[in-house]
Amino acid sequence: MTHDPRDPRRPHGSPRKNPTRAVSVFIVVVILIVIGTVLFNAIRDKREFDRQDAQPSAASDVRPAVPAFGASQ
Repeated sequence: MTHDPRDPRRPHGSPRKNPTRAVSVFIVVVILIVIGTVLFNAIRDKREFDRQDAQPSAASDVRPAVPAFGASQ
């Protein structure tokens, strides 16, 4: 019986695939997802903080449109 190279089944003499590579790729992908999530949350929180922090300082620079009477008299 000859082995057909197109046959998806492995012959009895072929070595088994190493599952360590799949586990290492999985770990790397999980670490990259965690790092990306941390960076995304940090950038989003910084923008939210800057937006909240910038509003009071802009409001304190506003001058009244009506001049104050009585102080100069």
